[in-house]
Amino acid sequence: MKQSGYRTTFHIYSIFFLSLLGTLLVACCLFAMLITAPDPNGKNVRSDWAKNFTLDFSDCIIFVDGSPTVKQTGIERLQDNHIGLQILDTAGNEVYAYQKLDNAQDTYSNADLLQLNQTGNLDTENRTSFVGIVTERGKDYVYILHFPMNIQKVTMYLNGERFTGGKKIVFSTIGILLAVIIFLGLVYGFLMTKTIRKLVTSIQDISGRCYLPVKAKGAFGDLYNSLNELDAGVKASDKLREETETIRREWIANITHDLKTPLSPIKGYAEILYDDTEKAAVEYRRYAGIILKNAAYMETLIEDLKLTWQLENGTFPVNRQEQNIVRFLRELSIDILNCPEYENRMILFECSNNITDETALLSFDTKLFTRAFQNLIINAFVHGTKDTEVTLKIGASESELTINVSDNGYGMSNVEAERLFERYYRGTNTESKTEGTGLGLAIAKNIIELHGGTISVYSNPGVGTSFLIRFPGN
Repeated sequence: MKQSGYRTTFHIYSIFFLSLLGTLLVACCLFAMLITAPDPNGKNVRSDWAKNFTLDFSDCIIFVDGSPTVKQTGIERLQDNHIGLQILDTAGNEVYAYQKLDNAQDTYSNADLLQLNQTGNLDTENRTSFVGIVTERGKDYVYILHFPMNIQKVTMYLNGERFTGGKKIVFSTIGILLAVIIFLGLVYGFLMTKTIRKLVTSIQDISGRCYLPVKAKGAFGDLYNSLNELDAGVKASDKLREETETIRREWIANITHDLKTPLSPIKGYAEILYDDTEKAAVEYRRYAGIILKNAAYMETLIEDLKLTWQLENGTFPVNRQEQNIVRFLRELSIDILNCPEYENRMILFECSNNITDETALLSFDTKLFTRAFQNLIINAFVHGTKDTEVTLKIGASESELTINVSDNGYGMSNVEAERLFERYYRGTNTESKTEGTGLGLAIAKNIIELHGGTISVYSNPGVGTSFLIRFPGN
């Protein structure tokens, strides 16, 4: 953990230092661009080149018979650099010119010369003028050089007493500034390392399920909020996993008992049939009937388990065809009532006014729908009384098709209704023995959702239970 903190500090400081170095390099480049300029020949020179050229050019001016002129070397320098020249007498009148600008004046007042010396501008931004003085026999002659360069003259007034060691002060200031920045970078790096170490510890606590929510504040408030939400999600997931594990253990216990229960009479009666050869044929048939009943129950249980697994994993072959759902449910209801076990029961059938000629088309798998609606209807008979009636209501609109399967049985509590579609859950408020596998309603829900529908349950104790199934319209 400590090594990780050091590495983090080093990384943060490296990023900080490289950012600072990059900033300094950019500043140096910008400063270099400010103090350099291209000369007339395109070569980069210092910005004070024109000023130094003007001061040195005084050596190229000579006087012949009292009149100023320029040496040949001076002429060549003016030609090579495309520089214009004017020489003025003491009154400011032009007495000599070479490569004179078209907009240059012939006479300059003292105010004009002062302004020109301070600004260097002569009605154009593409040229800059510099002023020099040459003396001959006690007379001062002013010469003006017009450079094809755009140079800004900047004048600064500094405290002479404090700026006696100008370079020393500048470099000392820069050194102190760098030291302060480096120190602040180190402090920031350690603070960031401390914060990151806390975040790493919080993540480890979440992994170890010992995290305590932190009140979000500061720059990392959003991050701590995310950690708090992550911890809440992990705890909720753990709780769900424990509940699922509990359900799984209960199911294993129940399914083991259910599988063993029919095996006992099968084994017992089989031993009787094997050992007691004096029993009458009638008794043998009764024993055989009991064996067949329990064997059928075991077969149903195994088939339910297989179908549940196939539906959840999408391995069950679905053969959907567009059919009249009204006719299908009527024929299914008749088949159920034709069974001797339910021949005295009642199934009522209703269609909404939107369904004409009792025809409502829906694409479904006949085998799967038979299984789903058999489970819903028979479940109502099994968990109700002998007088329990089931009502099928079919409604249709442009947006959806609805099927309501309701009964007037015992009903159930909200707790039982919430768990009704759980696998292996068999809730009942009757005193009769529950012989189902606990998978019927879960299978029905899977089949309906496989066809793009939804199913919900509404129930009141003593009133009855209603299953509302919705399918999207075509």
